[in-house]
Parts: sequence; C-alpha cells; structure tokens
Amino acid sequence: MASRNYRWELFAASLTLTLALIHLVEANSEGDALYALRRSLTDPDHVLQSWDPTLVNPCTWFHVTCNQDNRVTRVDLGNSNLSGHLAPELGKLEHLQYLELYKNNIQGTIPSELGNLKNLISLDLYNNNLTGIVPTSLGKLKSLVFLRLNDNRLTGPIPRALTAIPSLKVVDVSSNDLCGTIPTNGPFAHIPLQNFENNPRLEGPELLGLASYDTNCT
Repeated sequence: MASRNYRWELFAASLTLTLALIHLVEANSEGDALYALRRSLTDPDHVLQSWDPTLVNPCTWFHVTCNQDNRVTRVDLGNSNLSGHLAPELGKLEHLQYLELYKNNIQGTIPSELGNLKNLISLDLYNNNLTGIVPTSLGKLKSLVFLRLNDNRLTGPIPRALTAIPSLKVVDVSSNDLCGTIPTNGPFAHIPLQNFENNPRLEGPELLGLASYDTNCT
C-alpha cells in the first residue's frame, strides 16, 4: 500500500512539473513574440526598456497585462512615440484581447498573422503611417468588437470577411486611401458613414446585387 501511494505521489509530482514546464514554455514563446515587436520598433522615449527577454515571462514588463495563468492579454503602447513596423510574431499571442498601438508613427503593413488572435476584442492601430491592404485574415477574429484603423495610408477594399464577425460594434477606417464600396450587411448595417469618410476612392454604400464592390479598386 505504501509503495502504491509513493508511486501515485511520484506521478502527481511529475504531472505538476510537466504542467509547470508547459506554462513556462508558453510564457517564453509569448515573451519571444513581444521581444520581436520590440526589435522591430524604434523607441526614443525608452517605454520598452523593461522588455527583458531573459525574464521567465513578460508579465512583469511595463505596458503588458497578463491573466492569472501568466498569459498575455493586453499590450498598451498607444501614444508612445514609437516608429518602425509591426512584427508578424504578434500573431502568436493567442490569448491577447487588446492590442493598443494607436497614435505612433508605425509604418509598413498590417501583418496577416494578426488574424490568428482568436481572443482579440480590440485592435487599435489608428493614427499611424500604415500602408498596404486591410488583411482579409482579420475576418477570423470572431471575438472582435472594436476595429479602429483610421488615419493611416491603407489601400484596397474593405474586406467582406469582416461582415461575418457578429460581435463587431465599432469599425473606423476613415482618412485612408481605401477604394471600392462600403459594406452594408452584417455589423456594417449599424456603422455610421462618417467612419468611412476621407477615403477619396471609396464609393458609397454597396448596393447588394447591383454592383461589384471592388470596381476600379486596386
């Protein structure tokens, strides 16, 4: 009996250690993803100085919030005088709910990998210098409520995949260089037209069944 109890205790201890190692590996992978972002950005005000990749996990870093399992749920870097570009490794933060990078001078494209952030609630990239298209992969963000991409230099059409996000309440893509027509189905039925203003090549609301939304849209 004592031998059986010992084997059970040994098994329980081994299981606990294995789970702890899994959490450690996951935390390190999230730290690696965030450190990739740090390397891709220029940070003259040293707001990322605490982002030390040698720490066990990134939950002690400034501007990073974690849940009780030490998984990253928020990155708050709005209005931080950052420049550079977004790292595709951000797509590995699978528990991330809020990505706040507004009012910086971030350039380049929006990585399609952000479509892997299945728990994302808010994506705030407004008031930057982003170029390229709005990735169709953002349509996979089925928890998304807030999508603010206004005041950039984005081109191309508004992805129709976004109309299939039932939770979407706020979309603002004003002051870009988008083209095509404005979706009117799904959550877009309730988005005010002012959230699409100042896109010189963007036509009016889509007339379903009557016109192709991407006419003259490249």
